[in-house]
Amino acid sequence: MKHDFEKRLAVHCDELNWLYMELYDDEELFRELCESLRTFSLERSGELKERDRRRESEPDWYRSPDMLGMMLYVDSFAGNLRGVEQRLDYLERCHVNYIHLMPFLDTPKGASDGGYAVADFRKVREDLGTMEDLEHLTGQCHGRGMNVCMDFVMNHTSEQHEWAKRARAGEQEYRDRYFFYPDRTIPDQYERTVPQVFPTAAPGNFTWLEEEQTWVMTTFYPYQWDLDYRNPKVFNEMMGEFLYLANRGIDIMRLDAVPYIWKELGTSCRNHPRVHTLVRMMRMIGEIVCPGVLLLGEVVMEPEKVVPYFGTVEKPECHMLYNVTTMATTWHTVATRSVKLLRHQLGLVNALPGQYVFLNYLRCHDDIGWGLDYEKLRDDGIREYEHKKYLNDYFQGYCGYRVSRGELYNDDPVTGDARFCGTTASMCGIEKAGFEEDAAAMEQAVRQDLMLHAFLFFQTGIPILYSGDEIGQVNDYSYREDPEKADDSRYIHRGRMDWEQAEKIDRPETVQGKLFAGLAQLEAVRRAEAAFSFDAKLRTVDTRDESVLCMERWLSEEKILGLFNFSEHDRTAQIEEADGDYTDLLTGESREAGEITLPAYGYCYLKKEARMSLNTTDLF
Repeated sequence: MKHDFEKRLAVHCDELNWLYMELYDDEELFRELCESLRTFSLERSGELKERDRRRESEPDWYRSPDMLGMMLYVDSFAGNLRGVEQRLDYLERCHVNYIHLMPFLDTPKGASDGGYAVADFRKVREDLGTMEDLEHLTGQCHGRGMNVCMDFVMNHTSEQHEWAKRARAGEQEYRDRYFFYPDRTIPDQYERTVPQVFPTAAPGNFTWLEEEQTWVMTTFYPYQWDLDYRNPKVFNEMMGEFLYLANRGIDIMRLDAVPYIWKELGTSCRNHPRVHTLVRMMRMIGEIVCPGVLLLGEVVMEPEKVVPYFGTVEKPECHMLYNVTTMATTWHTVATRSVKLLRHQLGLVNALPGQYVFLNYLRCHDDIGWGLDYEKLRDDGIREYEHKKYLNDYFQGYCGYRVSRGELYNDDPVTGDARFCGTTASMCGIEKAGFEEDAAAMEQAVRQDLMLHAFLFFQTGIPILYSGDEIGQVNDYSYREDPEKADDSRYIHRGRMDWEQAEKIDRPETVQGKLFAGLAQLEAVRRAEAAFSFDAKLRTVDTRDESVLCMERWLSEEKILGLFNFSEHDRTAQIEEADGDYTDLLTGESREAGEITLPAYGYCYLKKEARMSLNTTDLF
């Protein structure tokens, strides 16, 4: 019987060769790539190979309502990788089986962009540990049924990466791995069609290197040099880095900034068709060497630009993508108390093929950009500029309900555009209520926090928590005192895990105890009920109340309604088609679903009670 590697290579070799030759037309480098794949396959441990085989036999293993993720910064959560390992018991108590370790590879101090300027793909940042520590951690996680995700930063390297240093030294082979230009002629041509990512913090897409007297492409920050994937050596060697990390026990590779990786004059350098060629090749390379590893695409764009990164059924690309538009629309709904746009957004997502897997979340490590469907909002007379300002004012606590706390990020005084930063708890009013010692306000803030998580858990996909949300951790303003962080307001929601507060999770009278128990209950219901299967159908239902969202999940004879009040006032939902008796899965009470009154920020999961049927054959 052929070796697993040979069988997998045979399945994909023709297509991989065709795509590679179409892109690069270099047979010698294709052979080098295949030999590299063989080497990494031989180096893959027996435990990981067995894990691959199990997952090959069950390719949809990750499409399960049992999946629950958590994002965390290693240093903020537990100091270092060994510290994370010591906290696995806590993560098990959170029912987490998908741990996203935010960037932990070697980056220059003071010019790291939160770890996204990688200086060495085969070295852990010294203060966080070693590659041996990483392998030990992933092994321990696997033993507990946990999966480990990491960021694979493939669009650029740090200016301190070995390739960049050798390029600076004048070695042509390494200069050819980046975009260097002696004058502004070509950069100016790019700038005509390429948008700026950070127009205030890092304007333009090129940086002048005074010592070398040259321009280099830097889409994100001046110290992050864009890689030129038109060069096959870049692709080959980056795939080597990908497989090296996969062989350390990583289960999910988050492809950072993947829409940006192909640059071509006269285009926006976003979502170029060649990007999909590269991702498709990555998918096949993974299936050849490490088929247990998933690709998660970071595509923070509107749905029509996100969905193509799944590929097709015949030629898949990413296994999973982020549901970023629903996240932003959820907070829009909080600020407007109108579920109209959210219903529209959910309708688009629910109409997509069932095999698509989205990661759903309320908050992440990054800012919230208000990438909403403004064409749809214009139908109701809402204009983009004014609405973005309203949202940012609302969540800073300047207008509306005035309970949220947070800060703007990348505020552009010229365009008036800005993004928002803050923890879920602070955006829900827990910070304000705690500061003012207002018990009634705190009760309502906790209920809003849990309502949003109940909505999160009700969606189809994998829910991802941000570390600290399970205990209601609020904004950390101490970042302002750190000169390396003070200019980046995103650190307001990247604070250190407060383990003293986490010790309160078993005390039901505390905020921490209420949130932790509430999330545990939601997770348990999601795991236990068949209607939460990925194969279930999902739709929104009219409630005759603009502030109450109703979603319906059904599978065979099982049906569950989820109702969510996005208002700070009591509301009543009227649901015409909700005939029969229902059981509230969160309280155990029997309820009529035709007319449901919800308290401020109230929520419920209602399961339709099965009707008794008489089988006439039993009478004879």
